[in-house]
Amino acid sequence: MRKTRIRRTPRKRFILASLFLLLAVGAALFFAVSPFRKTPDAEFAATEQAAAPASPEKEDVSGGTDPSSDGRDAEPKARGPLMYHGTVSSGDTAAVLLQEWLNQGEIQAVSDASRSVFALNRLRMGNPYTVTFTADEGFLSFSYEIDNEQKLIISKNGDGFNAHLERIPYTVLLERVTGSIDSSLFQAVADAGESPTLAIALADIFAWEINFIRDLRDGDKFTLIVEKRFREGTFAGYGKIRAASFTNQGETFEGFLFKDSLGTPHYFNIKGESVKRAFLKAPLSFTRISSQFTNRRFHPVLNVWRAHPAVDYAAPTGTPVKAVGGGIVSFSGWGNGAGNYVALRHPGGYETMYLHLSRIARTAKKGVKVSQGEIIGYVGSTGVSTGPHLDFRMKKDGSYVNPLKVLSPRSEPVSKKDQPAFARHAALWRGYLDGTRDLPLEP
Repeated sequence: MRKTRIRRTPRKRFILASLFLLLAVGAALFFAVSPFRKTPDAEFAATEQAAAPASPEKEDVSGGTDPSSDGRDAEPKARGPLMYHGTVSSGDTAAVLLQEWLNQGEIQAVSDASRSVFALNRLRMGNPYTVTFTADEGFLSFSYEIDNEQKLIISKNGDGFNAHLERIPYTVLLERVTGSIDSSLFQAVADAGESPTLAIALADIFAWEINFIRDLRDGDKFTLIVEKRFREGTFAGYGKIRAASFTNQGETFEGFLFKDSLGTPHYFNIKGESVKRAFLKAPLSFTRISSQFTNRRFHPVLNVWRAHPAVDYAAPTGTPVKAVGGGIVSFSGWGNGAGNYVALRHPGGYETMYLHLSRIARTAKKGVKVSQGEIIGYVGSTGVSTGPHLDFRMKKDGSYVNPLKVLSPRSEPVSKKDQPAFARHAALWRGYLDGTRDLPLEP
């Protein structure tokens, strides 16, 4: 069979050539503007990104290279210090924390340099630390926060090390806090947007004036001016309460923080009288009275009627028990029906006793002097007892007295020399308390 041959005329060949030319130009334009095409710069950037190592977890404080330079002609700057931030874990020692940067001999030298300032065997779990170093020079310094107030700095100095303490810087602002009691002081402070530590600090100011266990009533109210501390913009706790007022059962108590002529701060009322007395109102901060002082009470264990020359404070086992006044430990140990108990001898013929303790504080040994407010034991149910509570007793010249009715003398008032300055100070801060004066920007 013969194939039919298609014959192309010059006109047809011209048309076909023109179509192929148009297709070639269109394809070139498409790839020139295509979003999928990588330019040489983009390909270079992608290669550089793939080759670059992951950024280190350690903080670079050198500043890096100059961002205004395109990097083609400028020489790279030397890499500056790096900072490693950590927190002391259980079992951590200075050797564990510094082993990445120092050898054993250098770690011993660091410990020796620090010993006279702060012993490194006192590192506490949870406290933050920072190591500063460079890739070329290695270890530069070690910083450890001892507490909320100060930190230890150990720096490399030639072939040795230097150690010193620095205060932690805070931004301190004053704030006025008010509240009203409808269930408890803790709840009232929480309702004001504050933490329980502020409630404890407020109660400590008026612990000589108000029995926060039995005297609080719904409708009682308080106002205080407190320092709030901030670190790098974050709230870091409370400072001092500079002034406070507490209205309890219609009677208002005030306390203004004022330094005496020796520079020691105390709280005084508007008259310049110390709010501190010889005895605290109660040996516990917050609990309830389960049994009153009485000459006739039916004993729940012995099943007999007998005198109860004490005030019982019901509280959970382990609640700290504080000395209501400064004195000497006259007894510390087991007392049969009293269980574990501590007795203190105070000036003026007073003696206080703390019975049924779960355990006695190690510092409360016979013959030792204790301070007012110092913890001497912990609530328990030892001896003849039906449950955890503190049996608290007080004697005056050898005879039992009702602790709730003892009106102890006040501590020293503002000196006559300081009275004019205190009067101005108290008037100013009373204005801050009642809101008639705007709080200053700085404490």
